[in-house]
Amino acid sequence: MDIDRTTELEPDPGSGISCQHQEDGTYLTLWGEVDAALREAASDAMSTVVARRDVTPIVLDVRDVTFLDSSGVAFILQIYMLGQETGAPVRLLEPSEAVVEVLDMVGMAGRIPVLREEQPAGA
Repeated sequence: MDIDRTTELEPDPGSGISCQHQEDGTYLTLWGEVDAALREAASDAMSTVVARRDVTPIVLDVRDVTFLDSSGVAFILQIYMLGQETGAPVRLLEPSEAVVEVLDMVGMAGRIPVLREEQPAGA
């Protein structure tokens, strides 16, 4: 008897990643459980960010993230490294406790500047 152990992860409808280019920067919004189920959304967002032609700030709006696994951390770190390579400043907008906790665990706390809502993206 063959057992198929492959499980296709479906994203929770209450979770996601979106990307939007604006005049003052590129905004990536992450919400809900940011995990391996969002791999395709993360890949699409990364492609959109890589395709941009300017060095305006990249803002990761992570205030509504309730859970972050290694896939989510990898996505944030890839965006951070892209910013380092291109000279585009990367900021975390109002990081949730879940994000702060995990970034602290992996030694990234304080490495990515935090943006408060009342500050402009370029600050």
